[in-house]
Amino acid sequence: MASSDDTSVTGKSSEPPSKPLISTYIIDEFHHRHSPPPSESDPSSSSHYPTTITYNNQSPRPIKDLPFLLLFLLFVISTFAFGIFASLNKNPNSPSSVSAFIYDIRTDSCIKGQTSSSIIGDTDRVLFLNLLRSDSGYILENLILTVVVTLILSIPISLFLLFSLKHYAKQLVYISLPFFVIVPIFIDLYWFFACTVNSTCSEKFPLGYRIIVMVFVLLVIGVMVWIFVLNWSRVELTVRIIRVSADALSNNLGLFGVLPVMILGLIAYFAPIVVFLVFARLNGEIVPRGKHGKVFCEWKQDGWVPAYYALAILTMLWSAAAMVEAQVYVISGTIAQWYFSKEDSSIKRSIRSSLRNAFGSSSGTICFSGLLIAIVRIVRGAVDTAANEDASGMISVVLRCCVNSLLSAFEFLNKFTINFAAITGEAYCASAKLTYELLRRNLLSAVVVEIVSTRLLAAIIFVLSAIYAIVVCVILKAVSNLGVDSYFVAVVTFIVLLLILGFLVHVLDNVIDTVYICYAVDRDKGEVCKADVHEIYVHLPISRNHNPSYLNARTPLLVFDMLMIFSDHSLFLRSRVSASLKPPARKVSSEILPPQGSLVVFNEVDTPKTSKRPEVAPFSLRDDIYGHLRGFRFRFCVLYNLR
Repeated sequence: MASSDDTSVTGKSSEPPSKPLISTYIIDEFHHRHSPPPSESDPSSSSHYPTTITYNNQSPRPIKDLPFLLLFLLFVISTFAFGIFASLNKNPNSPSSVSAFIYDIRTDSCIKGQTSSSIIGDTDRVLFLNLLRSDSGYILENLILTVVVTLILSIPISLFLLFSLKHYAKQLVYISLPFFVIVPIFIDLYWFFACTVNSTCSEKFPLGYRIIVMVFVLLVIGVMVWIFVLNWSRVELTVRIIRVSADALSNNLGLFGVLPVMILGLIAYFAPIVVFLVFARLNGEIVPRGKHGKVFCEWKQDGWVPAYYALAILTMLWSAAAMVEAQVYVISGTIAQWYFSKEDSSIKRSIRSSLRNAFGSSSGTICFSGLLIAIVRIVRGAVDTAANEDASGMISVVLRCCVNSLLSAFEFLNKFTINFAAITGEAYCASAKLTYELLRRNLLSAVVVEIVSTRLLAAIIFVLSAIYAIVVCVILKAVSNLGVDSYFVAVVTFIVLLLILGFLVHVLDNVIDTVYICYAVDRDKGEVCKADVHEIYVHLPISRNHNPSYLNARTPLLVFDMLMIFSDHSLFLRSRVSASLKPPARKVSSEILPPQGSLVVFNEVDTPKTSKRPEVAPFSLRDDIYGHLRGFRFRFCVLYNLR
């Protein structure tokens, strides 16, 4: 049986097959749609893009985007140089002391009056001491203590959340979803009845206002529930994606030590710039000015100070955006080393090598990306400000629409650029171009990785933060005399814990994006570095409107070798069956269908012959899918259903 199959497959049998493998209609269409060699027409040929995209962390990477690194250094050096000049050239008299100066007719200048500054200083000191001794000081003391305890407890809470997502992601998600509805409803109803009972609150908020607020909150909760209901078919897939990303992050816990240190480094870097801005404000003089026949003293700022303010603020915005991109780069580089490593091998110095690449060979790429992100945020902020100031006018509406469309297009192209640059070490523009081509030729989408994962994680951290805030409020009411102010302290702790857990969600989102790009590189090469990742990411939708609900457990992930027969050519193909691929682009009638297990070619490509005889594995789908064979692109249709 095996020999006969081999003979029929390789074309050595003298007997013709009982059924035609390829219909006449498709053969004619095949010749009609003959395409030139890939080097002439195929955009994915080696003249424009590499045949295969590989991850190599061993060899040193060349420096990329050097002009943008030099431009960034020029901004930083100029900011510090003018800042040092501003601190040395400052006026000992601040603008706030203008009221202490009077105009002297004899010298035609402003001189300091007899006002004693020591009295003002003593008054401020007394006011500060009174503040500490008052009820506000007691509230501040409890607030600081509670926030410090929250910061300490946030570490074990974050680790608990991470390992729960790794081992019990499904249970945690399904337990948190009801609380995502119950907790806001409980808080809403509790506030309504508590305000109704309290006479002071009832006077400030009449019954009509309380009902409006309660109904509005319930409507917001209903909208959130509706969003989850619409995406319910993807919840199971999302849970598996979250579990994989949590597993990858738990294997690189050193990131939780490096990333906060990078943030602290940014704050330390900002501190002297803020001091320079304060000193720059003191560069000027108090001069006399006449108005309505009277002469008085006013502060006149030096002409270069506004320009320095603009330079320093732009440098800070650029630096902040570049630091965010550097964090994404370090996360992507570290996770990529985990992904492409062997199962039984241990990863050493992965974070160190990622930091070396981020602040070394790829620092220009990070500066370029940070510059673009900063420009986009400035433009978007300007557009939003203009929209708030003047919402009328057809021209302004059209202009805002065009600007928002361009900004959205940039964000679409920039989504995976830094992730790809961290994996391959390419320049920014090359990474953006290669990322788009990598996803396009592998029938993947840069729009949808899995937006539901972010919403689910946001719901989980909201529930945890709300429960923690409720516990804090109960404890404060039991052990302190804060009274109503305990609600304020609980809200502050809720915000603090939500921000910390939100940082964890931000890291997990970047891990998901990085694993997605690594999976695309794997799929492009026909390799499987992490089989569990392929089993999950293969089911991602290819568009926002694509719903992979038809998938079930009987649709396995298959990495197969197959032999495709057309005329006298035999082609060796190694590809991956994807369960989330679009339906056939061309319908073929059942009368001319080839036998099951055959392949129908719609587009001809130049492909080398091979003498290797592969084994044909069973297929599980009937879909129009894209494949990749030694750098050449083609489309084929699998006509076999596995029951």
